[in-house]
Amino acid sequence: MNRFIGEVFFTIVFIAGTSFQLYAETYTSSFGQKFTIIKSGNFIMGTQNFDLLATEVSPERLEKLKKELPAHKVIISKDFYLATTEVTQGIWYEVMGYKPGKEKRWLRKDWKTLPVSHVSWEAAKEFIEEINNTENAYKFRLPTEAEWEYAARAGTTGLRPFNYKKMSEYAWFRDSSGNKPMPVGSLKPNAWGLYDMIGNVWEWVEDSYDANYYKTSSSKDPLGGELSSRKSMRGGSYHCTPERVRVGIRGSYTEYRSLSVLGFRLAADKK
Repeated sequence: MNRFIGEVFFTIVFIAGTSFQLYAETYTSSFGQKFTIIKSGNFIMGTQNFDLLATEVSPERLEKLKKELPAHKVIISKDFYLATTEVTQGIWYEVMGYKPGKEKRWLRKDWKTLPVSHVSWEAAKEFIEEINNTENAYKFRLPTEAEWEYAARAGTTGLRPFNYKKMSEYAWFRDSSGNKPMPVGSLKPNAWGLYDMIGNVWEWVEDSYDANYYKTSSSKDPLGGELSSRKSMRGGSYHCTPERVRVGIRGSYTEYRSLSVLGFRLAADKK
């Protein structure tokens, strides 16, 4: 059920067997990106089910994943908007006028719907600067790491916001993708109407990366580690094996470099 009010829709979101947002407010930008409101609240950030994770990965790998600990309560104190999909090649090209990354992805028939990748954190910031000149009602940005995980979990507490056996219904990973990026929004969304939060491409977030940050993180609207050139990325990608496609997984990369498996998703605030 949709009711259009100006440039904003209010949608009742029902997803069987999950929580839902009643009258979730959505907004479509002038450059064609759809956003949904993420209401303030609190959640447990990090991996609570470490024993369960131990059944998926080797002991050596598990030791490296302790950067997902300790699981800790975080408060997201303000509502914000999050794009329902990753930024696509089509939107990127419309705004920026050039084609980053592998040529073969731009030659595909579905090129406009693929998530843009091979975009550095700095380049994502340049894109955001451009789109912030196009609209007066909203300010666009990258989500914080905490906002990203809060939205990805959508009220759930497990390793993934769905049953592991149904993974291919919700996430593009190596076994289901053919080891290539896939059109955004082509699988099922999470309970808050967000697609591809895990899988397809890793997503840049705002925070500087610190593997030990969870030990000292603020409990309210955390902003990440000390300012550095290494930035956090979340969610796993089409190239990842299943154990790496989870809401708690944390990665990082240098802000001025890019990867073929790394893109981004926009957040927005009303001005």
